[in-house]
Amino acid sequence: MLTPMLDNGGAMPLYEQLYRHIRREIQEGRLAVGERLPSKRALAAHLKISVVTVEGAYSQLLAEGYLKSVPKRGFFVQAAEAPPTPAAGSLPLPPTEPQRPQFRYNFSTSVVDTGLFPFATWAKLMREVLSQQEASLLDTPHPQGVPQLRQAIASHLYRFRGIRTHPAQIVVGAGSEVLISLLVQLLGRESRYGVENPGYTKTHRILTSCGAAVEPIPLDGQGLRVDALEDSGAGIVHVTPSHHFPLGIIMPAARRQALLRWAAQREDRYILEDDYDSEFRFSGRPIPALQSMDRSGRVIYLNTFAKSLAPSLRISYMVLPPQLLERWRREFWFYASTVPSFEQYALAKFMEGGHFERHISRSRLRYKARREALLAAARDTGLTRVGSFSGGDAGLHLLLWMDRRWKEKELAARAAEVGVGVSPLSDCDLTPPPGDRQPALILGYTQVAPQDMAPALERLKQAWKF
Repeated sequence: MLTPMLDNGGAMPLYEQLYRHIRREIQEGRLAVGERLPSKRALAAHLKISVVTVEGAYSQLLAEGYLKSVPKRGFFVQAAEAPPTPAAGSLPLPPTEPQRPQFRYNFSTSVVDTGLFPFATWAKLMREVLSQQEASLLDTPHPQGVPQLRQAIASHLYRFRGIRTHPAQIVVGAGSEVLISLLVQLLGRESRYGVENPGYTKTHRILTSCGAAVEPIPLDGQGLRVDALEDSGAGIVHVTPSHHFPLGIIMPAARRQALLRWAAQREDRYILEDDYDSEFRFSGRPIPALQSMDRSGRVIYLNTFAKSLAPSLRISYMVLPPQLLERWRREFWFYASTVPSFEQYALAKFMEGGHFERHISRSRLRYKARREALLAAARDTGLTRVGSFSGGDAGLHLLLWMDRRWKEKELAARAAEVGVGVSPLSDCDLTPPPGDRQPALILGYTQVAPQDMAPALERLKQAWKF
């Protein structure tokens, strides 16, 4: 008779303890194939447990094929392969998860100051959503995103980016990675895609992972070179014209017109305009979006709330031209929305109530103060005698061009040794950089407080010995 030691006070239910004991006895051969098990009543009486408990264990063993039931005869052990027992030390360990480097002062461009996030307001709006949207929260959301959020985005784009779009043209997605991947399916993997070089290398990785052929397109002082784009054979190009990453170039109107003329020459040409940090311009009026100048329906506008609110929010959106919207609805309508309704309704309320605009205004002032503190610390420490900054009129990072006697990788490595995180410009190159290019470092300033700029640059002075 089976006599397992069952723990009535344990966290694991009794039926599962019994099931695991019998399964182990079968796997290890102590219960032979064809051997008959006690009846449910007999085993229950022997172990002083309920018949229901034994029935639960037997049912699980029957479902997994360890037992078979023969009417009017009882339960019998079925053949079951014992799990392989690896030799000591032979089981391979999973690869170690990569760890992000920790710095005392981090000038990364992939973070924002989460301390600026309006938690109290956001929490209040989430409670309102729970009370007011109770009926629709658990329903399947619209494939393009909830209508309230798309309406709020359309209103924001008209007021601040000069973009006239209908909410029906907007598609909400869980990050730019999702939207770009869907665009590759919509526009075709057989097309050649151009990307800025140097540029945001993640876009290159997303496109290639989708099976698309990607062509790096060089830049000059006015941004992406349209002549090089023409020569590349690409039919679709990803650009950041309002603030090129990482060089900080703002594409002038004449170059934008040339890019639009290139796209209008053929029906299968499109421009993917990534407006990733357009909210943060510190001098002059906002630069009109390329999409607002488009008269041929050649521009697909992309933006995200990662820089303006928080990366973890995972809400991005795109604006499709009318002709592509028809194809989207015909071929991609079966895709479910990739952003939970709860967050979409909360963000819609946040934008409708004017909270988003006020948050951007506050954030812009804070980030401008950090930029000015960084530049002041550079002057005070003497860094400006060996380097110069560019790209400071917009965006959330600066480019530090250094004296030619240094190498970028060495500068970044020395900075890391003293607890300061900076990125070499060469990290953004898809092809070997020109041999005569000055060494440059990318300094994002969203996560370093104004009072910490001087101590951070003092550490760089110590590491670089300038």
